[in-house]
Amino acid sequence: MPDRPILVFIRHGETDWNAEERLQGQMDIPLNDRGRAQARRNGEAIADRFPDIAGFDFVASPLGRSRETMEIVREALGLDPSAYHLDDRLREITFGDWEGYTIAELRATAPEAVAAREADKWGFLPPGGESYRLLAERVEAWFGDLARPTVAVAHGGVGRVLRRHLLDLDHQESVATLIPQDRALLLHGGGDTWF
Repeated sequence: MPDRPILVFIRHGETDWNAEERLQGQMDIPLNDRGRAQARRNGEAIADRFPDIAGFDFVASPLGRSRETMEIVREALGLDPSAYHLDDRLREITFGDWEGYTIAELRATAPEAVAAREADKWGFLPPGGESYRLLAERVEAWFGDLARPTVAVAHGGVGRVLRRHLLDLDHQESVATLIPQDRALLLHGGGDTWF
């Protein structure tokens, strides 16, 4: 893979559904106070690491929790909070009919489906939803269009497939990786660094 521009990836801050371990997917759930603090912390960490960040491109998923995170990050950077663009390809994986439920709740009502997901999280297609394999197609297409250093705010699923693609990770291992909300991820030169 040819050398690509620097990518700073941020998962949106915490929502109440994250705290409750609910499958959020494409439901538009707002940040909670902890999520707002995480976004500020990430903006401050980026400012410390990249004093010339104003020259980067800034892009976010269109879901409200990503937009709010981006605006808080940009404010912490001393930049116009609204001066970024959206890309629908960064929208979170959809869990379809499962959105709003916890895995424990689904295990009680659909144990065979949950077992199938645990056996093949990469390829599993929830009812009315999307697999990580399908998510990877749109996220990799977005990454292929990157032309300059970029700060992107998106979702845990997006971060997992980006890391798998850029670091050549095993599919199953990559989708089981935790993507923290209180750290930024630098992806560049075939490696990754949380800061």
